[in-house]
Amino acid sequence: MNAKEQQLTELLTLTSRTITHMTAAMTALSFDLLRSDDGGVRSAASKMITRLGAVSQELDQQWALISELTGIQAPDRHDTIEEVQLHTA
Repeated sequence: MNAKEQQLTELLTLTSRTITHMTAAMTALSFDLLRSDDGGVRSAASKMITRLGAVSQELDQQWALISELTGIQAPDRHDTIEEVQLHTA
């Protein structure tokens, strides 16, 4: 791999890592907003979590390609979203 290819690979890796961290931060914020007393805020937070789930799936695809190109493993994801259904008794 020549120097320009190495730089482009590093740029792609750093960009994907930044987007991964930003997605995690926005997801955490959205879950905090779900605790609001305001119904509109809760609704917007719920929609944002759905959208961030889609972004997260696309990031997983990017990281798979980056791993194939560079051998660099994707970072550990602590921001995964898991839907939980709560029921009252």
